[in-house]
Amino acid sequence: MSEIYNPQLKLAYEFVENTNKSVFLTGKAGTGKTTFLHELKKCSPKRMIVVAPTGVAAINAGGVTIHSFFQLPFSPFIPNVDGTVINKSFQRKFNRDKIRIIKSLELLVIDEISMVRADMLDAIDNVLRTYKDYSKPFGGIQLLLIGDLHQLSPVIKEDEWSILRNYYETVYFFSSKALKQVNCLNIELQHIYRQSDKEFIEILNKIRDNKIDSDLLKALNKRYIPNFISNDEDGYIILTTHNATAHNVNNNKLKEIKEKSKIFKAEIKNDFPEYAYPTDVELELKVNSQVMFVKNDSSHNKLYYNGKIGKITRFLDDYIYVKCPTDETEIPVGIEEWENVKYTYNDKTKEIKEDVVGSFTQYPLKLAWAITIHKSQGLTFEKAIIDANASFAHGQVYVALSRCKNFEGLVLSTPITFSSVKMDNTIMSFTEDVRNNEPDEDKLVKSKIQYQQELMFDLIDFIKIKISFLYLRKILLQNSNIVDKRNVADFENYEPILQNEIHSISDKFKIQLSQMFVNSNLPELNLSVQERIKKAVIYFIEKLNNLYEFTQNQSIELDNREVRKNINEALERLQKETFIKIACLKACLNGFNTLLYIKSKNDAEVEFKPTLKSNNKIQNVSNSSLYDELKNWRSLIAEENNTDEYMILPRKAMAELIKYLPTSIVELQSIKGIGSKKMQQFGTDIIEIISSYCERNNVDKPKIEIKNKKPKVEKINSKKMSFDLYKSGKTIDEIAIERKMVKSTIEGHLAYFIGIGELSVFEFITKDKVDIIAECFNKLQTKSLTEVFKSLKEKFSYGDLRLVLKHLERNIDN
Repeated sequence: MSEIYNPQLKLAYEFVENTNKSVFLTGKAGTGKTTFLHELKKCSPKRMIVVAPTGVAAINAGGVTIHSFFQLPFSPFIPNVDGTVINKSFQRKFNRDKIRIIKSLELLVIDEISMVRADMLDAIDNVLRTYKDYSKPFGGIQLLLIGDLHQLSPVIKEDEWSILRNYYETVYFFSSKALKQVNCLNIELQHIYRQSDKEFIEILNKIRDNKIDSDLLKALNKRYIPNFISNDEDGYIILTTHNATAHNVNNNKLKEIKEKSKIFKAEIKNDFPEYAYPTDVELELKVNSQVMFVKNDSSHNKLYYNGKIGKITRFLDDYIYVKCPTDETEIPVGIEEWENVKYTYNDKTKEIKEDVVGSFTQYPLKLAWAITIHKSQGLTFEKAIIDANASFAHGQVYVALSRCKNFEGLVLSTPITFSSVKMDNTIMSFTEDVRNNEPDEDKLVKSKIQYQQELMFDLIDFIKIKISFLYLRKILLQNSNIVDKRNVADFENYEPILQNEIHSISDKFKIQLSQMFVNSNLPELNLSVQERIKKAVIYFIEKLNNLYEFTQNQSIELDNREVRKNINEALERLQKETFIKIACLKACLNGFNTLLYIKSKNDAEVEFKPTLKSNNKIQNVSNSSLYDELKNWRSLIAEENNTDEYMILPRKAMAELIKYLPTSIVELQSIKGIGSKKMQQFGTDIIEIISSYCERNNVDKPKIEIKNKKPKVEKINSKKMSFDLYKSGKTIDEIAIERKMVKSTIEGHLAYFIGIGELSVFEFITKDKVDIIAECFNKLQTKSLTEVFKSLKEKFSYGDLRLVLKHLERNIDN
């Protein structure tokens, strides 16, 4: 980071880049906090996002607002009664891309942290734990908090604080419950770049430190000039406490100018929220207007900066010419563009990417006879008239005074009194603690060593895999009455392998590493440690590959949807933890490297895709494709009837069907699990699917032993009864309800009459749909309803396909 020569800034950079320590970077106004952030964004290899509490602050920091990224409501966040901050009722559903960003995130930067409330920080923790790591504060993500608590404080209404005071000591971010679980390092920048006047710096420091006495006020009020009237040529700006005052001053000053107004309209593209507009959408200006630049010059000339004051001299072509008191020549000002960024995850580079989702294009100017103190935060002025005696918030006077580059450029329109300098004792106490506990180089070295040691222990720690494995085994045992005994046995037999070949060896290796860590040097530079790591990596990769293959080969057959879902989720979790660990181990085959290890871990987190075999498919049997057909048919019927699949046809019955291949009612009655009711409802469908399969595949049917009982003979022909009801004017749905049958069975009955020419397919389906289905049957040269169903991407029901098939068969026969 070439721009860093300040010792505190260098220390902050080292902690951010080479440790996992969270850092609170603070300092007086003008000490380079914003410059540090921009430099960090340019050169840090860590995956980071930048957020800020307000739209303008977010745009200035090159990030997004806290509320938009974390999808937080504006209501107070209430932590759980037990003190934890996981609050599921508060969570918002994130899209896939947002989740991938969080999962791969290493560093979260929050700018202007002084304005962030404690509950908002806990709300952020709530989101990060949910999608990153439940067990760690902020999901284990490193924090960089930037801001000055002596400047603007959080905005909170009395009714909101009446709720939150029951949970928080103060409204400030450092009262966050989650942050108290993080060993956050505090670094205060000392060198002031904005001011060089020693007397002025001393005054500002005393105000900041709440060391206000009569001598200080006397020195400060030397700049109180009653009834001071500035000339526009002097370039003064009025800093006031209220929006209305600033607005009125600017409007009145503009009206006093006799020149003709020119209106410049901003161009807003796509997504750029109104609260983040850096200047007016319709910017009204005149020659001789006093204006302030609201952006740094993006050209190589660097003729202006955010906060520079000047006066418009002329409008020419596409430029506005501005003359500043400190410059000899005019500045030609063209339009500038502000970008609204959105973070996305790039699958190819495995990096978090800033995508521009909107832009605001306008001249980087705004009327500047007056501006609010709140909006002046972060700006620098050569000359300012300050009306701060009516300050209503902590830090306002300090913010206003510290905007000025020197004491002589400062004019007080009202004298500063003890009552107008509002400083919060809580802030003073916290700041004092920050100064007394700042880290040094020794702390940095120890933190680097500790960080690398923790990562190496993490590399050969398999506790997440163990927990996932035991949890899955527990579910299988709890449901052993419906889970195949072979599945339960597989996991019981694999448990001692996991314990003896992975976990026990891991425990021994951790002891060896601990002994090797006795030397107080960086583990990455310890050749003995690196050699031991390489050998361990080779061993564990082989063992985990075996475990991963074992999970991939598991097929747990179940009809119970809820249990099947639970087992799927548990099996997927086990696979994921194994996949991530294998990726981390492979990254260390040539030795341990901190950045490579973290990158591999984060990449694996988002690259993982479960490879679960169907939990409802019978494996290693013949006629498995028939099983798929029956399964698809069963799913469709279950969906049509809003019932569970096993209520239509149990898995065991499907196993019998593909084993014996019944193609008649008499044969179907011999199948276990097919009772008279299912026979009546689904018998026609099942026989048709099996018969079509046998015909297509020229299958030799096994001999079926017919049960010694006479099949029930229907007194009334079931197909004829459905036909008569249809002819009487009833719909298929009405017939199904009346006969207590499923819709597909009635469709099968009526299809028979289409096949013999007593009904027309066009009574049920429009000609264009018939043509589409018929073309698909002919193209595939098949009678398989399942093949056509899939080919047409499930746009038509099995009933529609059956009706058209009978229509086609009749046309072929004729």
